[in-house]
Amino acid sequence: MPGPGAMMRNRTMKKEKADFKALKKLIRYCKPYLPSIIIAMIFAVGGSVATIVGPEKIGDLMNTITAGIISGVDMSSFMEICLTLVVVYLVGAILSYGQQFIMATVTQKTGKRLRNDIDKKINRIPLNFFDTTTKGNILSVVTNDVDTIGQTLASSTANLISSLALFIGVIFKMFSTNWILTVVTIATSLVGFAAMGVVLSKSQKYFIRKQQDLGVMNGQIEEVYTNHKIVNIFGGQKHEKEVFEETNGKLYEDNWKSQILSGMMMHIMTFVGNLSYVLIFVVGVSFILNGNNAVTLGTIMSFIIYSKLFSQPLSTLAQSMTSIQQASAAASRVFGFLEQKELSNEFDKNTELTEVKGNVSFKNVKFGYSEDKEIIHGFSAELKAGQKVAIVGPTGAGKTTLVNLLMRFYELNSGDITIDGVSIKDMKREKVHNMFDMILQDTWLFEGTIRENLVYNKEGVTEKELDAACRAVGLKKFIETLPNGYDTVLDDRLNLSEGQKQQLTIARAMIKDSPLLILDEATSSVDTRTEIVIQKAMDELTIGRTSFVIAHRLSTIKNADIILVVNKGNIVEQGNHETLLAKGGFYAELYNSQFEKTSVSIS
Repeated sequence: MPGPGAMMRNRTMKKEKADFKALKKLIRYCKPYLPSIIIAMIFAVGGSVATIVGPEKIGDLMNTITAGIISGVDMSSFMEICLTLVVVYLVGAILSYGQQFIMATVTQKTGKRLRNDIDKKINRIPLNFFDTTTKGNILSVVTNDVDTIGQTLASSTANLISSLALFIGVIFKMFSTNWILTVVTIATSLVGFAAMGVVLSKSQKYFIRKQQDLGVMNGQIEEVYTNHKIVNIFGGQKHEKEVFEETNGKLYEDNWKSQILSGMMMHIMTFVGNLSYVLIFVVGVSFILNGNNAVTLGTIMSFIIYSKLFSQPLSTLAQSMTSIQQASAAASRVFGFLEQKELSNEFDKNTELTEVKGNVSFKNVKFGYSEDKEIIHGFSAELKAGQKVAIVGPTGAGKTTLVNLLMRFYELNSGDITIDGVSIKDMKREKVHNMFDMILQDTWLFEGTIRENLVYNKEGVTEKELDAACRAVGLKKFIETLPNGYDTVLDDRLNLSEGQKQQLTIARAMIKDSPLLILDEATSSVDTRTEIVIQKAMDELTIGRTSFVIAHRLSTIKNADIILVVNKGNIVEQGNHETLLAKGGFYAELYNSQFEKTSVSIS
């Protein structure tokens, strides 16, 4: 398990500055849904027009009542205005619902598309990206960041469209009614805009930090929870808790500051709206008292409602800016991931081996995970089809790196690797991968049935083939004891030992039946008795195919046809077990060191 320092250093991905550039990318990303958005905007405008017409009719209703105080209210006009108001507000409600329905559909489709694109992108990114990025950070992008974008699009986008339409319509209607009262309303609102701009400039950085802190914390949680036993065994709980509390404290602080600052905007706009009501009433009444017939009680009533409608979109805008800031930071991380450098395009590579024999050649291979640090220095070897090749050496010598290069998980700095005389550079990566079976030290099984795990990515597997593979690895009797046999679901309720999990992965490789095989310390998790059964199965599996065995326990590779002894990125010795022991070199030193008897003195 990586140390806390390494975890903190590798916590975050390469980040793009989270500003409105990310929002522009998000807008361009939504381009396929432009027709639906335009329809939603038309509905929003229609709903806003209905909302704007209402106050004018309420003013007329007030004037009708005022005029009828002495002579009697004209009930015909009164009922006509009331009926008009009902129709207007009903149409407005239908249009507003239609707009929200369309935008909710668009935002869900956008979120689904983002997740699909991220899923596709993961398979096109070079592995060295994952070497420097924690799984938790990537999961945070796929879940938290995409959800944040979806929630913002679903709520804030719809509100912004209707608010902008309402804002423009209200201004037009107020100016056509009374320009002096309109100026009073706008002047007070400008104060709110200025204050909102100041708060917005201060809060944006905290929203960016919050999304980054969330990715950091998810990365640590994923690492620590995955390796929970190791943390307990080595007594690392206190230290991991301190690291978590430090990260959680930063998240709390940045989240608190972002919410406090952004929350101020709504209260500022509420204050400005209330101030606007008072000024409209004072100015309007002064007009009436001075005998100005341009202003009536109905006009004041309409303007108070217009003022509310004018401040409402501003308040909505203030509230939406909080969500937009979060979406900006989230979109920056999502598009930063989607814009990561991809593996080179291989559409022009048509070279393919119709029949793989298994002759493998390493020709002066040089490689480094970073350009300035080479770890494989001029590696060369000729391996014949059907040979069992063991790769041994001390930790960090480059054993696993060699098989990663063989399978084209990484590209060579220089040199070449060929299979049956054909360079793997000339073949598509998936064609190279399909030539191999791979059994790793760390088992991988997904939640599904035993059958689904065994036939993973292979069709047409018969029950007979399943039986043969499971019998070969010693699992057949165990599977027969399960209530649903091969259809038993692998989940937390089915307690499999590490050895049984490894047996399943070996059976899966036997079913795939590829011409080349890689075994990376495949029996390290099993007991001695199970190891004998699995070793026998692997011996059968290696017959007729070129196999590469990475081993630390040298007793397991005595029967290898050729042993490549690797140290510091170079082949220092090669030959079979007897030859290398007789030579008395580095291999003999490694082999004998595993069987030396050490005396322990007790004082």
